[in-house]
Amino acid sequence: MPNKPKKEKGSKTNTASSKSKDEDEKKPHAQHHNNAGPPVTQLTKVKYAPGVPMVKKDKRQNSSRFNISKNRELVKIPALKDAAPNDVENLFVRKLQQCCVVFDFVTDPLSDLKWKEVKRAALNEMVEYVTHNRGIITEAIYPEAVHMFAINTFRSLPPLSNPSGAEFDPEEDEPNLEAAWPHIQLVYEFFLRFLESPDFHPPIAKKYIDQKFVLELLNLFDSEDPRERDFLKTTLHRIYGKFLGLRAYIRKNINNIFYKFIYEMERHNGIAELLEILGSIINGFALPLKEEHKVFLVQVLIPLHKARSLSVYHPQLAYCVVQFLEKDSSLTKPVVDGLLKFWPKVHSPKEVMFLNELEEILDVIEPTEFTKIMVPLFKQLSRSVSSPHFQVAERALYFWNNEYIMSLVSDNTDAVLPIIFPALYKNSKTHWNKTIHGLIYNALKIFMEMNQTLFDECTQKYKMEKQKEKQKQKEREQCWEKLCTLAVKNPQAIAIFNKGTLTPFTDSLIAASDHPLTSLMGSGDAGVALAPAGTVVAGQQNMDVTDIEKDLTLSHVSKEAEEGKKALKGPRNLIRRKSELPQDMYTMNALESHKRAEDHLTTNIENS
Repeated sequence: MPNKPKKEKGSKTNTASSKSKDEDEKKPHAQHHNNAGPPVTQLTKVKYAPGVPMVKKDKRQNSSRFNISKNRELVKIPALKDAAPNDVENLFVRKLQQCCVVFDFVTDPLSDLKWKEVKRAALNEMVEYVTHNRGIITEAIYPEAVHMFAINTFRSLPPLSNPSGAEFDPEEDEPNLEAAWPHIQLVYEFFLRFLESPDFHPPIAKKYIDQKFVLELLNLFDSEDPRERDFLKTTLHRIYGKFLGLRAYIRKNINNIFYKFIYEMERHNGIAELLEILGSIINGFALPLKEEHKVFLVQVLIPLHKARSLSVYHPQLAYCVVQFLEKDSSLTKPVVDGLLKFWPKVHSPKEVMFLNELEEILDVIEPTEFTKIMVPLFKQLSRSVSSPHFQVAERALYFWNNEYIMSLVSDNTDAVLPIIFPALYKNSKTHWNKTIHGLIYNALKIFMEMNQTLFDECTQKYKMEKQKEKQKQKEREQCWEKLCTLAVKNPQAIAIFNKGTLTPFTDSLIAASDHPLTSLMGSGDAGVALAPAGTVVAGQQNMDVTDIEKDLTLSHVSKEAEEGKKALKGPRNLIRRKSELPQDMYTMNALESHKRAEDHLTTNIENS
């Protein structure tokens, strides 16, 4: 196969250029893949099967521990648009102060309806006014706006309430929605417009938006309501972009959340949103990368792969990892070694996610770095190809449909083919899924075309190993036959047996003396029955060694490979089937009607 040119990195992202080592502190947001940001976190993680009925359940709403205001009687203030220019600032401050009144939405939702409407109207009016007018944000507005946001949003979150006290599963359990959301949403919208306004001046605002403010904001990321986390994500992203002095503090405290999640609780609702923010930040890191950032990759991002809830945040995590490798290719080996260290052993859907990420990494890998990781990498791929779970085997075999990966393999066929060949040939015969057979033959055909001589050598080596295995098997059978015969004929052994002191192992030899070929093979192979003489055990079927030369002909492989190519072109339906639970109409309608502040975190600092 001719070598394929390496993919240009510019086709995926514009590489950040730097004038100094500290430029990442001044320009954290570069262009993203295809002018887009990190993968957008989904509002709902529950994957419903088609045709699942929608039912009206009890509203899954809960409210945080708000400090309800004692005096909640509000008087409608005149509209801002009708005020004289000299009175706008004073009127705006009065409306902000009026919106600091907090109402009860849980114990008595129908209480104070008249005054709740006054507050809602005032919030709506201020959102529109800040969005469409200039010169409204004066120095007197900053403390009132920040205080109003803090009063309405900063609070103790409610404990997670799940059926029967079971552990919350984002892919199974619908979230509890915040009962006070009708007002909180407008507060978030106003604060975002406030931060994004051309009149907003960070040097003035930094007196009020400080480390304590940021810490309270980060604590809210554990909210179970995905709509709130969506607004929090955008709000924190804007603060990171505008306040240079808070950037290191924000990164440090996000790391602390991750450390607690990885090593203590393994339970947090906002991991995906925080990774989405970091994906945007990492994209703008300057080169060379600081040691702090490399430590973050090795000690935070890689261990995040071991959590049970990986599927909830894996797209954002994989994006962050790939961004690091595009910045510094020398990090490839520690990243791949880390993935192999945490590779799932018995969780097939998680293994599919690892394979997806591995292909993304190989798409941006440098040829020199590929040679450092190809041996352990293809040892793991050979195990994945041999997986009895067909989706894992299928996903691993899709690597042979990637032209760039195959160009790397072509340059290193001498090292790769001997590792992967036994798994490919064995499973071409023994795997239970016919689609896998076609994909394996497609891979074998590619290797044949790459290097026919080496392919033949691997075939002969495989044949010799099978013959050695067959000979060793035969010798062991003969040895055990002799041992069984001697054990039965030995009168001392029978006398010991009659006294009840015979060991279970010798007991098994005597019991199997009439059928020596079905006796146990020894402590290393306990419980494995011997196959009839003249055959070699290979997976689920017995396969004669002479089949190897007969089947590995170019015409036979080409015919089977055509079926494999058809499978590669077909739809890749790698979906984990979850329980078919009825949909909660209230929750689904609330999440579907939610209007995102912004789909991607793509704000350019230069325009701030």
